[in-house]
Amino acid sequence: MADIPQTPLLDTVHTPDDLRRLAPEQLRQLADELRTETISAVGITGGHLGSGLGVVELTVALHYVFNTPADRLVWDVGHQCYPHKILTGRRDRIRTIRQGGGLSGFTKRSESEYDPFGAAHSSTSISAALGFAVANKLAGTPGKGIAVIGDGAMSAGMAYEAMNNAEQAGNRLIVILNDNDMSIAPPVGGLSAYLSRIVSSREFLGVRDVFKKLAKRFPRPIQKAARKTDEFARGMTMGGTLFEELGFYYVGPIDGHNLDHLIPVLENVRDAEEGPILIHVVTKKGKGYAPAEAAADKYHGVQKFDVITGAQAKAPPGPPAYQNVFGETLSREAESDPRICAITAAMPSGTGLDKFAAAHPDRFFDVGIAEQHAVTFAAGLAAQGMRPFCAIYSTFLQRAYDQVVHDVAIQNLPVRFAIDRAGLVGADGATHAGSFDVTYLASLPNMVVMAAADEAELVHMVHTCVNHDSGPIAVRYPRGNGVGVALPETPELLEIGKGRLVREGKKVAILSLGTRLGEALRAADALEAKGLSTSVADLRFAKPLDEALIRRLLTTHEVAVTIEENAIGGLGAHVLTMASDEGLIDAGLKLRTMRLPDLFQDQDKPEVQYAQAGLDADAIVETVLKALRHNSTHVTEGARA
Repeated sequence: MADIPQTPLLDTVHTPDDLRRLAPEQLRQLADELRTETISAVGITGGHLGSGLGVVELTVALHYVFNTPADRLVWDVGHQCYPHKILTGRRDRIRTIRQGGGLSGFTKRSESEYDPFGAAHSSTSISAALGFAVANKLAGTPGKGIAVIGDGAMSAGMAYEAMNNAEQAGNRLIVILNDNDMSIAPPVGGLSAYLSRIVSSREFLGVRDVFKKLAKRFPRPIQKAARKTDEFARGMTMGGTLFEELGFYYVGPIDGHNLDHLIPVLENVRDAEEGPILIHVVTKKGKGYAPAEAAADKYHGVQKFDVITGAQAKAPPGPPAYQNVFGETLSREAESDPRICAITAAMPSGTGLDKFAAAHPDRFFDVGIAEQHAVTFAAGLAAQGMRPFCAIYSTFLQRAYDQVVHDVAIQNLPVRFAIDRAGLVGADGATHAGSFDVTYLASLPNMVVMAAADEAELVHMVHTCVNHDSGPIAVRYPRGNGVGVALPETPELLEIGKGRLVREGKKVAILSLGTRLGEALRAADALEAKGLSTSVADLRFAKPLDEALIRRLLTTHEVAVTIEENAIGGLGAHVLTMASDEGLIDAGLKLRTMRLPDLFQDQDKPEVQYAQAGLDADAIVETVLKALRHNSTHVTEGARA
């Protein structure tokens, strides 16, 4: 007899309310359909895949058991939230994820009431969920705070800071430790699931609570012994001693893909009177999709791909990525300099340092998601005579700003900062954009800040960083590929604070910092065609400024424009301050600054983002013409000013 085809369930689930109307025995089918839908969507859009596949069953179980959105579900980082978005009213838009005008690739408060807290940086979930839990407790309203945090995110100190303060939330706080690396868990199976179900049950917790109350009537030594006996007995069978010491009731480990195990434990924890509670679930990244399970990175982040074969769309051959130029250049420098060390915060391949790690494993340090530690660790290395390079994305370095100020800049220690993903970053959107590093670094005494205009300049700047021992120095560069210039065989040692004049004219001066140089040159061509002789300078340094070059350009041109891939307070602000201090503005100089707008830009293609930000060649031309009180009808094509 042929199998009767199953009626699709996912088509009937538009919100978690629909999900909670299903029978428990239907959840396995729903999870399978949800996994298939996630794979299909990411195959079209690209994005984060492996992490989402690993939490399909957990996502179904959480929304089935808890009363979301009244119970506040917070996904740490948020890159695993695609199945969550499908189940919370966004399935019809899931194929717009990470696209211009589409869904964010992370949780976002403005997108849905089921996203109570925006996240794209790691290790914030427990703090946020604790806030929700305590707020509800204080207001006397129902609702729990539920944090889902990966074992990698638990490497950050912020997670433990939150757990250390969680006791006041009581049973309103639940933390799900999603262990997808087997880094903590012993083998899991039927016995572990059975024990987890027993110790999370109301009967067990009730007896335990009575025992604890009785123990308080005994002398202190007996109380202490009773507590230790309880912890030892549970620790021997289940682990979790660390979490118990932090005040959590530990349950687990349990199989995060077995709904028959997950549902009863979550229901017990939901109804428990004791808390806070940590549930340790073990999952497999990329679960249920063979190409992801077989890949080294479990398809963490993918391009568009063929769902049948798993083959990802390959970008056409082009210039090397900036991150790879950095990693290869630093690795070569380290061949002749044993003092060079490289530090990253859980991003070895993302920063290009995987190449350094392969060549110099004893001088490579991945400290986990701990940017604060990374910076101070680098400061200690520098104080002891090493030449440390701290390679961190611009947006992540923000989390270590106190360490940059107090542990590096004040002590004038020669830590080298390689700041990846500077400027706008396309599909990752506002949470990952490197919009502020020039502002927050160039304001610091002792700090040198460089920005590479192309991949060849990056090679020179890495070499310059190596040989700069008189204080901290930073080089910023964008996400993506270079512009196609030839890489130098022998790097140049740049003079600190000296830019270069790329093109010389008479009427308009464009002062560029970083990779807007190409757009500045295109704008210069357009201005020349309109009869406006244009100089273009690559300043190279946001700090110290090349004051001689800037002064010459400002005093010999009618209009000067600065342009940078950074928010207000960066290069433009420093040039304006210099011009003001020297009285150049009083002399009638038309000086304009072009920078990122004062808003958080949503995801889109990088070229679209820069056009929206007004940082492309057309915008430069428009800025110059406005400053001259010209427009295209007032300037004769081909005329010479």
